[in-house]
Amino acid sequence: MRFAAVCLSMALVATVSALKPDECEVCIKVVQRFTDSLSEATKKNPKAIENKFRDYCKDLRGKENRFCYYLGGLEESATGILGELSKPISYSLPADKICEKLKKKDAQICDLRYDKTIDLKTVDLKKLKVRDLKKILNDWDEDCEGCLEKTDFIKRIEELKPKYMREEL
Repeated sequence: MRFAAVCLSMALVATVSALKPDECEVCIKVVQRFTDSLSEATKKNPKAIENKFRDYCKDLRGKENRFCYYLGGLEESATGILGELSKPISYSLPADKICEKLKKKDAQICDLRYDKTIDLKTVDLKKLKVRDLKKILNDWDEDCEGCLEKTDFIKRIEELKPKYMREEL
C-alpha cells in the first residue's frame, strides 16, 4: 500500500513538471535549432557550447532575442545561466527536457510565446481573448478609447474591418 502511494506521488510530480504542449514554445524551438547547428565535437564541450550560443544569439530578434537575454547570451544580459543550457546539451538531453530545467531556474523563460497570426476572414472574434483583440487593434495602429468589455473591442474591430480588410478580386 505504501509503495503504491509513493509510485502515485512520483507519477504526479512527473506530470506536474512536464511541459504542456504550447508551453515554452520559444525555448524549445531556439534550443532545438541551436543544438542542430552544433558540430558533434562542440556538443561535447560546455564552454564551446556557451561561446557558440552567444554568437548564435547575435542575429536573433523578437521573442528569441528575449530568450537569449534571459539566459545570458547577450552582452546586455543582467544575469547568466548558460551553464543550465550547455551542460544538458553536452549530455544530449532533448530540447523539451532542457526547457523544463530552465523553467525551474527562471519561469519567465517559458512565458515567451510566438505571436499568433489571426485570420480575420475566418476567426470568430467572440472566441478570442481580449489580449488578442487588443493585439489586432495595436497591429492596425488603432486604439479603443472607452473599451471596457470584450464586446466593446469586438465592436471596434468590426467597425474598422472594412478599412483594413480588403476583399481580393
